[in-house]
Amino acid sequence: MPAKGQDMATSTYLAKLIGPIFLAIGIGMLVNGPFYRDLITEALASHVLIYLSGVLSLLAGLAVVMAHNRWSGGWPVIITVLGWLMVIGGVIRIVVPQLVQTVAGTIYAGRVAITGVAILCVALGGFLSLKGYFQ
Repeated sequence: MPAKGQDMATSTYLAKLIGPIFLAIGIGMLVNGPFYRDLITEALASHVLIYLSGVLSLLAGLAVVMAHNRWSGGWPVIITVLGWLMVIGGVIRIVVPQLVQTVAGTIYAGRVAITGVAILCVALGGFLSLKGYFQ
């Protein structure tokens, strides 16, 4: 069992890694909404991309969960939840890719969805970046 200081060091490390990625994606979606709409449409039309994104999501999620499966202690729980969401999303993409095409196609059909997801990514990425780099 890792010591409390080591737990926080892992949380901070993962926040430094995940935060800027979410922040960059969110800003990109806000600045280039039409590009991201096209990107999502093309990705959902590609069985190979759905499958590969599932494998990569499962891999990344398992790495996060194995290093950071903490369900108490404040903000670090966000990292654990993100890890489990990546695991679940990866398994779904691998096992039932048709469901991904249907659900994501419906969600991202409207202009509001891109903006909503972008704002969520900026908020989450900004929060984790602040916790990772400026705590």
